[in-house]
Amino acid sequence: MITSIDIKKTLLYIFLAFIFSFALRLTWYYTFNTYEPFLHNGTLMLTTNDSYYWAEGARDLLAGFHQDNDLSPVHRSTAIFTAFVAQLMPFFSLESVMLFLPALLSSLIVVPIILIARSLQNLEMGLIAALLASIANSYYNRTMMGYLDTDMLNILLPVLLIWSLVLAIRTNHNRYLIITAIEIIAYRWWYPQSYSLEFAFFALLLFYVLVWDRKNLFNYKLLAMMVVAMMGADIYIRSIASVALFILFLDRRSDRFTPHILGVSVLVFILLGGINPILHQLNNYVFRDSVAKAQDGMGLHFFEVMQTIKEAGKIPFEAFATRISGHTITFIVSLIGYAYLLYRHRIILLTLPLLGLGFLALSGGLRFTIYAVPVLAIGVAFLITEIARKMPTPRLKFLSATLLALLVLLPNITHIVDYKAPVVFAQSEVSVLDNLKEIADREDYAVAWWDYGYPIRYFSDVKTLIDGGKHSGHHNFGTSFVLTSPQEVAAKMARLDVEFTERGFKLKEQDKNITLHSTIEEMTKFYGLNDTNDFLTSLQTDIELPKKSRDIYLYLPYRMLDIYPTIEAFSALDLMSGKSLKRSLFYAAPTYRQEEHLVRLSSSITFDMKQGVVVMNGKAIKVRNFTRTRYTEDGKLVKEVDTISQDGEVNIIYMASQNRFVLLDNRAYNSLYVKLFILEEYDTNLFESVTLTPSAKVFKLKI
Repeated sequence: MITSIDIKKTLLYIFLAFIFSFALRLTWYYTFNTYEPFLHNGTLMLTTNDSYYWAEGARDLLAGFHQDNDLSPVHRSTAIFTAFVAQLMPFFSLESVMLFLPALLSSLIVVPIILIARSLQNLEMGLIAALLASIANSYYNRTMMGYLDTDMLNILLPVLLIWSLVLAIRTNHNRYLIITAIEIIAYRWWYPQSYSLEFAFFALLLFYVLVWDRKNLFNYKLLAMMVVAMMGADIYIRSIASVALFILFLDRRSDRFTPHILGVSVLVFILLGGINPILHQLNNYVFRDSVAKAQDGMGLHFFEVMQTIKEAGKIPFEAFATRISGHTITFIVSLIGYAYLLYRHRIILLTLPLLGLGFLALSGGLRFTIYAVPVLAIGVAFLITEIARKMPTPRLKFLSATLLALLVLLPNITHIVDYKAPVVFAQSEVSVLDNLKEIADREDYAVAWWDYGYPIRYFSDVKTLIDGGKHSGHHNFGTSFVLTSPQEVAAKMARLDVEFTERGFKLKEQDKNITLHSTIEEMTKFYGLNDTNDFLTSLQTDIELPKKSRDIYLYLPYRMLDIYPTIEAFSALDLMSGKSLKRSLFYAAPTYRQEEHLVRLSSSITFDMKQGVVVMNGKAIKVRNFTRTRYTEDGKLVKEVDTISQDGEVNIIYMASQNRFVLLDNRAYNSLYVKLFILEEYDTNLFESVTLTPSAKVFKLKI
């Protein structure tokens, strides 16, 4: 029986854990809130690229309009919720709301954790688990100040679902039927990819019921409610169906039909494609390849973007354990505690989907570690309280629990204090985008790599070809080709990619059932060819380009220097056969060491300034050009070019203002990015400069 003292204690623990979580997140804010390069309009900027996707949607919702086909997420939950909160608090700027909202919402994770612990009659376990889970490395990194993304509720909502399932099983109260349905519907609204996790909860609950409690009719009602809430139907249909089913279950006369209702619900669930999304997720994160082949049309091959994303790559065990629990030892102890908790309370079996998804990080990438955080936090907290319980006196119980809790919390607190995450773009870069906003029309395009797509759209309010969500291999090909090709063919591809993208939008508006392939395939067929290699070769000729419908701007940042080889990988591919083409030599040395006339760029690369050669892995290669660049105080580029050998195969660029050496072959030296950004040697018939700064440069396409 729950007493008023239990309720007060629960509320106190929730309050303390919430304040603890939020206060630690303010550490980053107070470290940088006066650091000018991180400020925009007097407010700290956001800390992840994806944040600007939701920021764009919130901005457009508050403005009441946006452009057709601008990819603004005005119909997505995170943008809607952010705009709603901003409207509720008009005395705060949208920038301030977006900055603080992740820290506030993510700290609510303490609520369901403590409530689950209360249902197990172990509130102290809940407090310790809430303290740890709310600040564990992975959870903190993805829910810190300015990390405006779905993760600020992605863990809270499934843990709330676990709480309602646990209470439903333990109490058999009807109210948890509708609460469970509401949580599933809310979770799907917030994060459409939650489908697989919801299904896993359903499967575990079904297993639990069939093995340990199959005679309890209430369990089948709960399963039916879950299936109806999970159906692949519109949110309004699922909401109405869930309420109707709940009302039906309130009538005891429906009990004898409960198995039949469950059977019909499952059948409808399957007919509405209930299994398909799960297979799709498995294909994306488990069964993937580096090159994806189109299944129709010309059957073109494209480089798979997932292979270039750190979040989706395999990670070492130590990093995996540290991300989840703060320390490898804590992680191992947490697993022991979790196993012991399962032994003592088999209802905790319902947390296995979260734990399993967390372990997917070992092969699917560190982004999944966040899911295991609350589960293993509960595991280690249970072990701590069990150890404390065995102490002979109340004082020793308190001291042992406090000391052990501090030991598991300390590595995570240290991580937060040391974690000096930068904002997405520095003020100097944003000033370039602010200037572009004043010049460009909202229907114009900015061509840039997908990493920068969302921030460009937010700050400059223009369209982009690719971004953090639209970056499949076939989308990235055109932009990769533009950035890494010579100026003339790059300019033609930029115009073609934009015009064919807009053409695709118009064709879809005219006929929603039309099948459109990649823009490169559509271009190839438009010019009467059936081989993309022939089309790409034709760009070197005087082909007739589509009529110009809008202006195109190239956004070229300094930060792209380090990812040039990755960008090139997307177009260094024979699209017809899938075979990789020879890539350029491009090495931006992060550091160097000079010894008289020798410059050591790495352990295996040395530039001999006296002999005019680069020695790579013991092989001497002639240098064609040695270029030195620097910026004057007013931001003007000054360069000196020494041609050492006309038949040289490589080039050296020393960027004095950035103190960087770049080693590159002739192909990369003549690429659009190098010529326009590093050297500012642009063809005035093709481009005109808009903004030239050391941080980023913008050029306008003239054709």
